[in-house]
Amino acid sequence: MRRLFDTPPARWRALLALNFAALAGLLALIVWQSRPVAMHDLHLAEGEKLQCVSYAPFHLPGQTPFDPDIHIPREQIAADLAALAKITECVRLYSVDQGLAAVPAVARELGLKVLLGAWIGHDKARNAVELDNAIRLANEHPDVVSMLIVGNEVLLRRERTPDEMRELIAYAQARTEVPVTYADVWEFWLQNRELAAGVDRVTVHILPFWEDEPVHIEHAVEHVGRVLEEVSAVFDKPVMIGETGWPSAGRQREESLPSRVNQARYVREFVHRAHEEGWHYNLIEAIDQPWKRALEGTVGGHWGMLDAELGAKFPLAGPVAEREDLRAPLAGMLAGALLCLWLARGMRAGALHRAAAISGGAVGGLVSSLHLEHALLAYRSPLEWGVLGVVALAGALLPLTLARWRADTRVPAAARAWRDIRSAAGRGDAGPLLGLLRGVLLFAAAVAALLLAVDPRYRDFPLALYLLPALYVGLFAWTGADNGNEERLCAAVIVLACIARWSSEPANPQAIAWLATGLALGLPALVVRAAPQRQ
Repeated sequence: MRRLFDTPPARWRALLALNFAALAGLLALIVWQSRPVAMHDLHLAEGEKLQCVSYAPFHLPGQTPFDPDIHIPREQIAADLAALAKITECVRLYSVDQGLAAVPAVARELGLKVLLGAWIGHDKARNAVELDNAIRLANEHPDVVSMLIVGNEVLLRRERTPDEMRELIAYAQARTEVPVTYADVWEFWLQNRELAAGVDRVTVHILPFWEDEPVHIEHAVEHVGRVLEEVSAVFDKPVMIGETGWPSAGRQREESLPSRVNQARYVREFVHRAHEEGWHYNLIEAIDQPWKRALEGTVGGHWGMLDAELGAKFPLAGPVAEREDLRAPLAGMLAGALLCLWLARGMRAGALHRAAAISGGAVGGLVSSLHLEHALLAYRSPLEWGVLGVVALAGALLPLTLARWRADTRVPAAARAWRDIRSAAGRGDAGPLLGLLRGVLLFAAAVAALLLAVDPRYRDFPLALYLLPALYVGLFAWTGADNGNEERLCAAVIVLACIARWSSEPANPQAIAWLATGLALGLPALVVRAAPQRQ
């Protein structure tokens, strides 16, 4: 195929049209996110409270249970539980180590009950110490500890066998008068029904988002009811929902979309149904846990009723919107437009050039603002901020560099662009910088697409990161870019990997958007024939 736009005016018109289309779509998106969504109200002001919420205190910067030397101070636990006492009657613990032994005493002061958990893992010696400490705490605080939970999803993680879990449960039963249970995903209870003989209550986890066949928010509470009915019909012991909830951010799993609105809707609808039907339940979780992103990606850190600073993530009554404030993205859009207007001022630019530069800056500023919002939720370490920050910077430089592009020159392949920049052969021409940025972004996108294709479960679709490259890199091929072997190889990897990722979840809107992004990035470099080199 030949390039469609061979003259500077045609190139500026194409760029202007692309910018206006992108702006219209992005503005429609953020306005749609700002619409209030009506849902069932909870009535905490009239005394209604959540039955129980999972509590872990590792929500401040640098705190993680993987640090064996960390000890959460009693003062932090007291502040956390004081915030939670306003919305719940009970907290569930998963361990009594690292300062958590203080929870029962603090809970008593605040009128809270405790589901006390003993963490059981692969280390038998540590398990013995943990369980003995949990039994001691339960016996010291029988008025506060309403149940002792011996292990959490141990069978799911395959860290102990069913026979070993029966022995640990029997050990606890013989040493405490507090009711004893074991907690695991509902399918594992059905696969290991013999465990019920040793417990006082069957504690199952029902998480519509994490099901093997993810559940749409419309049907999530109904799904929990069906599963609970199925499990209750199997066992002659009381059944409790030990974990249920919905994440507010992260990667979509087929029909299950993490979002603030969906989290609020799930919690409100589930609690209403649970109170109406007399279900016993515990919500996961009390406070967002940033450390969980290392295990489960962005979605793992955003299941809390409260954010990491103990602020409510959504109201429990009234409508809820995904986005409450438009100022940040609109400010980014304005700043980008003004910056590109300033950059284009010395180019003797015509009206088309100036309009394309201003609109491109607006797109760049708006996308950069949206990407920053995602980065604050998702990025987990200085390494991620460094590497992905460089990619984001390269993308943000595209509209800035286009504001200085003469449009009567070609965008060279990356290898040629690097030589031109080093030799100053392209002095005064933004084409070589555009070529270098294009090569860097195609390589980065190829790596991201490959990782998503082979290891997708806990990886976000990096849509905001690659939206600007998708808009402009693809257009370069039609408006004067050369393709070297490196560009074509990266483009082929991007296209094939994005198709592979989409093919496994073809109805996932995020996967579809990632496919469109990959095709926009990669296909032009594969199908557009190089123009003859001018002398």
